[in-house]
Order: sequence, then structure tokens, then C-alpha cells
Amino acid sequence: MNFQRYRAYPTMNMPNRKWPNNVITKAPIWCSVDLRDGNQALEKPMNLEQKIEFFKYLVKIGFKEIEVGFPAASETEYDFCRVLIERNLIPDDVVIQVLTQSREHIIRKTFEALKGVKKAIVHLYNSTSTLQRDVVFNKPKSEITALAVSGAELILDLAKEYGAEHFQFEYSPESFTGTEMDYAAEICNAVLDVWQPTADNKVIINLPNTVEMATPNVYADQIEYMCENLKYRENVLVSLHSHNDRGTAVADSELGVMAGADRVEGTLFGNGERTGNADILTIALNMFSQGVDPKLDFSRINDAIQIYESSTGMQVNPRHPYAGELVYTAFSGSHQDAIKKGMAKMVEHPDRWEVPYLPIDPIDVGRNYDPIIRINSQSGKGGVAYILETNYSITMPKTMQQDFGAIVTSESVHKDKELTPQEIYDLFLKTYYVREPMNVVYYTEHASDDNVEISTRITVNGEETTIEGVGNGIIDAFCKALSDNYGYNFNIAHYSEHAMEFGKKSKAITYIQIFDAEQKAHFGVGISSNIAKSSLRAIMSAVNQINK
Repeated sequence: MNFQRYRAYPTMNMPNRKWPNNVITKAPIWCSVDLRDGNQALEKPMNLEQKIEFFKYLVKIGFKEIEVGFPAASETEYDFCRVLIERNLIPDDVVIQVLTQSREHIIRKTFEALKGVKKAIVHLYNSTSTLQRDVVFNKPKSEITALAVSGAELILDLAKEYGAEHFQFEYSPESFTGTEMDYAAEICNAVLDVWQPTADNKVIINLPNTVEMATPNVYADQIEYMCENLKYRENVLVSLHSHNDRGTAVADSELGVMAGADRVEGTLFGNGERTGNADILTIALNMFSQGVDPKLDFSRINDAIQIYESSTGMQVNPRHPYAGELVYTAFSGSHQDAIKKGMAKMVEHPDRWEVPYLPIDPIDVGRNYDPIIRINSQSGKGGVAYILETNYSITMPKTMQQDFGAIVTSESVHKDKELTPQEIYDLFLKTYYVREPMNVVYYTEHASDDNVEISTRITVNGEETTIEGVGNGIIDAFCKALSDNYGYNFNIAHYSEHAMEFGKKSKAITYIQIFDAEQKAHFGVGISSNIAKSSLRAIMSAVNQINK
């Protein structure tokens, strides 16, 4: 790869930069550009009905500023703007935003589209970077500044004509990150001198990372520089609009807010031209995960996926942060074990989410716990144990977890696929609840001061018979009956039991580990509404495995 064709992006000389020590403590002003920047990047742009549905969803989840398009660019965008106004679809607390180049006929057409609007942001832009000035426009800085100023003056005049109280102004030096910072401040201040922002009518200065050219820390330096060098700063809202060419648009926006920005433009799932825009959903939920109210409601995240996929024709990546199908799922054994232990620990502090590998509770975004742990050949004993405990109230002892974990892994490799909870449960019963060739039907007992006598009706290869034994308890008596009648010699190494369900249909499950005469371990499980009977069935299940 011919890397020598490319040059390193210059950094900012800011030894006293402040932003690295700042922390995000509140949500910025959000502006969705899904219906403009996101829509213009689609192979098949949204139709009018899709745009209206998407707009309503953005309002529903809490956006107060929504860019609805470039009305002078196409009839569809113009008509959409008119429909929103004429059908009174814009709530009183929501402001629409429209984009316009600094060209007279485009600005005039933009105001025509806004006739009758209650409140709108008119977003003026022209490109200011050295590359655009030299290659695209072939104009000096003075002419680029004059273009911006003339556009700002016309917008001011038209706003007065249409009712100044209905409009707020925004200016973007497009390709800001490719512009010399002193000139970026100069042209923005020239526009601000025209608009004269006040406390009651603030101006938005949008500083777009139109093409990501450097690491996010450089963008943050640039934002801090502009915040310190803009006129009328107390009456200016510094806005960010990051694209994702380097894959770090979310970081650009987060560091930009730390550097002093008041506002963030972006799209759901990062939709937009080329590699897309900053993903507002991810930024908002990053804040949420740090205990900051994002002021956007993604508690039903599947609704966001549905509107996005149906409107854009694109799919949400299964590894997308927070929304992806697999982001709350662990296949790795060590991850599964840690999640299982973390979920158990949550009982002690349910009001504070702390679970390894899961930065937020999936319930908080409308997901559930079912897919958190899924089992394939990479999974371990902890994940298998979690599946059985969560879905079937089976709490295996640790030694059995190790034994069954290896069996599940082998089964997944053999079938070359992920195993469902039902398949894991069926495999568990097949492995440990072994009722052939011998099975317990029922039993009776008689206790004296020193011993217990037991008479057990069993089947052997389908034939019923009765065996009897005496011991210091039911289990000891039953083991002696098996030894006396069939010659089985074994020792019980582990015994445990618990209820599987609650209420009238409660059942007991018993786990047994035995060592046979050759000191080989065997596990057995018994299930019954009668605790003693479940214990006898567990012993018989383990003994049946000696025959295998």
C-alpha cells in the first residue's frame, strides 16, 4: 500500500487545553438529520409517507430539533416541508430545520417552503476548507467570506419579511476541519456580526467534521479553540456534525461536547453519506450508561430498529452497540460464567446495575434476558448452568456443571450449531435422568429407633419386581437393597436437592454423584413431587450409568 501518498493531519498547538479534564454531565441539544443527511444517502430515498412516519417517531422519542431537508433541492423535500406546516404536524415544542446553500435563489425558495411555520431554523452553509477553496471554487478567502456574509444578510432580510419571530439562524463553515482555525473563526464571526445574536434569539454555529481527517482529540482541540474565539459566545450555540470516515464520529461528538459544544447533530444508527454520521442513539445511550439522562427515550429500542429498517431499506448490524441482535449475548464460556455470577449478585443491590460484560441492563431498552447467554462449541459450564437455571429452575452442583459443560460442547461440535435452551434441557435429562434399564415406581418405608426398612417397587428392563433393604436412612437402605440384590458397590460423593417450581405443582430435583468400585464418577438426577422419591430416582439414574 502506497502510504507515502498521504500526509499526516496537523495537530493543534494547545498546551493549556481544558477539555481532557471535563466530564459529560448533561445531554446536549439534539438535532436529528435523519430526514436530510440520512435520506439523501439512500439508494431509494424515502417517500412522503415514510418521511412523515419517521418524523413522528423522532418527535415521540424526544427530539426537539429535526432537520427536515433541503427544500430547494427537490420537489419531494419542498412538499414534505409544506405538508408538515399545512397539516399542523409540528408540535409547539419542536423546531424544524432546513438547509440552504449561500445562493440567492436557493435561499428565497427555502423561505417560500417555510411560509406559515411557527418556528424554524434556517441553516446556511458554504465550504471553507483550503482544498475546497483551491480545487472546487478557486476563490480566495475574501470571496468565500463575502459569499457567507451575503447569504446571512439575505436570510436576515427575508426573516423580517416572513416574520422574524419565527426563525432562528444557523451557520456551517462546511469542511470546517479542513479549514485553518483562525480563518474558521474569522468567517463565523463575520456571519455573527450580521445576525447579532441575543439571549432571546441565539445563533447556532455548526462546526462540521464533514470528512473525518484526524483522531477525535484533534477535533476536540478545534472545538475548544472555536469556543474561545467566537464573538457573542454567551449567545451562540456551538453545534457538532461529525461524519464517520475514520469510524470515530461518536468519539468526535463526545469529545466535542467535553470541549464546550452545546449541540449535536446526527442520525439514528449513523445513517448518512459515505460512512455515515455520528450515531445519536449510541451517543445517547453511552450517556445513559454513565448515569446521565440522555433526554431521548430509547426504552423501546426495537421500535427504532423497525422505523429505521422499514424507512431506509438497510439493516442494523447485529453487533451494533445497544441495538444489535447479539450485543447482549455471550457465547464465550468465561464471559458466560462472569455474567451468571453478576446476575446472581444483583439480588444484593437491584438499584445499581453491575454485571460483567453488560454495560446496561437490556430490560432498560426493551429487550429481555432470554438471549444473554447462548450455547455453542465456544461456551462453557457457566453458560450452560445459567440456561438451565434461568429457563428450567435447575441449579446443578459445580461438579455436575463441569461434566455437563463438556457434554454440551461435544454435542454442539457434533451438530455444528448453536443449541437452544430446549435442546440443552433435553440433553440434560437424557444424560442424567436415566430410567433404563432400572426405574423406581414407588416405595414404602418403616422406621424404627435405629433403622429404616424400605421396600421399593422397581422395573428392570420393563419387568416389575420388589427389592428390600435396611439402613440408617432411606437412601442408605435403598443403596444396600441395590447391593444385596444386584451386587452394585458404590459410594455417594455428593447429594443435593431443591425445589424446581413454586406452588401446588412444585417438584423436587435431586442430584447425586457416585463413585463405582473402580472409582469412576457417575451423575444421576431424580425428579418427583416427593423429595424422597426424587432421591431414589437420582440414585437409580446414576447406577444405570454404571451399566453403560
